[in-house]
Amino acid sequence: MNKADLAQHVAEKLNLPKRQIEDTLNAILDTVVEQLKKGEEVVLTGFGAFSAKMRAARQGVNPQNPSQKIQIAAVTVPKFKAGKALKDSLK
Repeated sequence: MNKADLAQHVAEKLNLPKRQIEDTLNAILDTVVEQLKKGEEVVLTGFGAFSAKMRAARQGVNPQNPSQKIQIAAVTVPKFKAGKALKDSLK
């Protein structure tokens, strides 16, 4: 399921225009991204928690030339931890 499919299903459930749901979904996703950029965690109780973690710099191997070592820079990566209700619903 992609974002358009999700918007369509929610629109049908709530009997609202798909465009309104798409705008709402985009606003939610934009807000989550903004908060992660600020270093905040976004918790949706029962569903899960979104956070941003720093991955440290490390040394790696060039896949095209395995004998060559390369330096991989530190980077901030998104992380999601599923909540208890979500985990339980999938069992």
